[in-house]
Amino acid sequence: MMATRVLMAAMVLGVAGCAQIGAPFRADAPKAVQEAPEGPAPGTEQAPPPKSAVTVEQFDTTTAEERAAAAAPVEDGEKRLGTTIASLGDPADPGFWAETGMVDSVIQGRLENPANGKSVKVELRPSGGAAGSGTRVSLPALRVLEAPLTSLPELVVFGG
Repeated sequence: MMATRVLMAAMVLGVAGCAQIGAPFRADAPKAVQEAPEGPAPGTEQAPPPKSAVTVEQFDTTTAEERAAAAAPVEDGEKRLGTTIASLGDPADPGFWAETGMVDSVIQGRLENPANGKSVKVELRPSGGAAGSGTRVSLPALRVLEAPLTSLPELVVFGG
């Protein structure tokens, strides 16, 4: 009986949380939430994807040259900040970035995929969460890392 009540309470809380997560995508959400800004996103050279974007290629507005530059080896002086479980961030937010609790301010950094040795230079943005709360990563960065977009890969985070 008690287990049933606990299970029902967990289901109610889970559904309530989903309602909050889906709020920006509702038809009645404020226009500022639904429409992407014109021009490059702050801190990036990439324009946001078109509103009609539905494929990975349409959402990823980076060029082959930008992806190659992001994957280029980094200079010395970076510090390993730790490991994190990563998930796909907002695919409409262009550029190479990661939102993580490992930083308190925006800094340049790098992510490394230990599964294949690939790495990508990113802008590390504070997520407001704890250092172990996971990291949201941009679509272009996950593509350079060759990490599956629908899984939760473990990544190593380095700060500049």
